[in-house]
Amino acid sequence: MPLAAAERPNIIYIIADDLGYGDLGSYGQRLIRTPRLDRMAAEGMRFTQHYSGSSSCAPSRSVLMTGLHTGHTRIRSNAGGKQNPLRPEDAAFPEILKAAGYATGGFGKWSLGDVGSTGAPWEKGFDLFYGYLDQTRAHKYYPEFLMRNDRQIEIPENKGGKRGVYSHDLIMEATLQFIREQRERPFLAYVPLAIPHAEILVPDDSLAEYEDKWPEPTPFAGNGSYAAQDKPRAARAAMITRMDRDIGRILDLLDELKLADRTLVMFTSDNGPATVGGTDPEFFQSSGPLRARKFSFYEGGIRVPFIARWPGRIPRGTESTLVSDFCDMFPTFVELAGARPRSGLDGVSIVSTLLGRPSAQTPREIFYWEHLGEQALPHRFWPHFFHH
Repeated sequence: MPLAAAERPNIIYIIADDLGYGDLGSYGQRLIRTPRLDRMAAEGMRFTQHYSGSSSCAPSRSVLMTGLHTGHTRIRSNAGGKQNPLRPEDAAFPEILKAAGYATGGFGKWSLGDVGSTGAPWEKGFDLFYGYLDQTRAHKYYPEFLMRNDRQIEIPENKGGKRGVYSHDLIMEATLQFIREQRERPFLAYVPLAIPHAEILVPDDSLAEYEDKWPEPTPFAGNGSYAAQDKPRAARAAMITRMDRDIGRILDLLDELKLADRTLVMFTSDNGPATVGGTDPEFFQSSGPLRARKFSFYEGGIRVPFIARWPGRIPRGTESTLVSDFCDMFPTFVELAGARPRSGLDGVSIVSTLLGRPSAQTPREIFYWEHLGEQALPHRFWPHFFHH
């Protein structure tokens, strides 16, 4: 049954970068603190068989935006966003939500097209985007500028290689400001965070919690892409806990504005954990019980945590074994927004599952992942492979 116009929720969709299936306490992590996300899982629904769009950043986001798997979506490798951005014919779900009356904001890492291209976020339905358009620039957490739509916003404190202002903090402040400003109308806040992707850097106030907590491997000497890090284990753990803290700030703001019951909040990751920049996923068992990591189509490369909270609508403390992936977000958000369904998508709406009606859930027939290069091989899955 479609939701009435008055029931249309605000939608906050948060993606961590290179966070593994086992990196949250609610998914078995024992070394890294994630109290706010664990509480979010207890207050909502935790999915145990949810999959990213691909095994690396740009194609995963392309799947999310278009509702098409990597056999059909345009961007199928990390080179895609610059060399082959989204085109006008590649409809993105924020376009549909904007046409349905939603304010649309994106905050973090885009990867699907830069200034002057047809894949820039303002060409794909976003009223406002703040953060990194170029995913290579998102390797750096102390950049000299971030983008606000097509304008460079300088960060004077970071000029000349200084580490004055952590970009994640600026992105979170922009997210919170958008929610405050749009609280009187339905809104979409798309929050593709850059952390805990390498480089492994975090401000000292977060690092202090984990510093000297465990033996460290050989310090990471740094290279052209990532900064040196003497304490990579402590720093990555601190990045995840800082992220968790800031997601808590979003949830607290919803309470303050009395928007919690009107807002669907989702959290996931774009792919499995990586090993670059000094990261040590084996130490943290970041893939949980799953095999392999980022760039692989074994489960550890594409199965990701997925938590959904909507007080009063999503049953509290529930777990779903529904096999789903990023393709399913497009039709889910369109249904929740009361917009006209779009034909030709590879995903299906999971609203029935979210609202506690799994028997009414439309099943997916095919799941497909393909990657052009970057250590990955084309691979297919069908849902029955996931059930025991």
